[in-house]
Amino acid sequence: MKKTNAMRMLDKEKIGYKYIEYSVGDDVSGENVANKLNEDEAYVFKTLVTVSNTNENFVFVVAVKDELDLKKCAKACGVKKLEMIHVKDLLKTTGYIRGGCSPIGMKTKFKTFIDESCENKEYIYVSGGKIGAQIKIAPKDLIKICDITVADIKKE
Repeated sequence: MKKTNAMRMLDKEKIGYKYIEYSVGDDVSGENVANKLNEDEAYVFKTLVTVSNTNENFVFVVAVKDELDLKKCAKACGVKKLEMIHVKDLLKTTGYIRGGCSPIGMKTKFKTFIDESCENKEYIYVSGGKIGAQIKIAPKDLIKICDITVADIKKE
C-alpha cells in the first residue's frame, strides 16, 4: 500500500488511525462509501472546499448524510458569501481529487471547520487522500492535527 499525504502526516505526528481500502465503482458519493464500510452515514464525513467573495478558500467537514449550510459557513468564516469550489480547481487547490479529498495533508493549509455533530462520536471516517481509501480517526485527534474549528455548519 502506497501511503497518501494524509497518512504520512498522521504518522509523522504519531496520531493513531486505521486505514481502510475498499473497491469503488463510478459512485464516489459519501452514501456509497458508508455502504462499502458497512457504517452509519452519521460517522462518515465528507470534505468540502469553498471559495469566498474575497477569493479565500475554506474547508468544511460534515457527515455524508448532511448538507452544508453555506450561510452558516460564511458566518463562521466571517465572510459575506461562500460557494463551492469548481471541481476543475480542486486538485490544483488542495492536491486532492473529487472523491478523495481529505482534510488532512492538503498542499495548502486552509482554515477548516467540522460540524459539531462529531463531538459526541468516538470515531469518524474521513477520506484517506484518494478514492477508495478512508481513515478512521478520533474527532479530537483530527481537530488537533488539522487545527479545525468545531461549528454548526449543516442544514437543519
